[in-house]
Amino acid sequence: MKLRKCVGCDLYTFKMKCSKCNGETSNPHPPRYSPEDKYGHLRRKFIEEFKIS
Repeated sequence: MKLRKCVGCDLYTFKMKCSKCNGETSNPHPPRYSPEDKYGHLRRKFIEEFKIS
C-alpha cells in the first residue's frame, strides 16, 4: 500500500477516495530520479508545448 493525499482537504490516507470529503486522492511523492531518464525528452516536450514552469 502506498500513502495517498486528498486533493481537496489535504488528508493523508491509503484509500483511493478520501473518507472525509469523498474527493480523489493522488500520490504525494515525487518520481524517483534516474540518470538514465528514458522519458525525459517527452517530459521536456510536454513542458515546452504547454508552457509549464
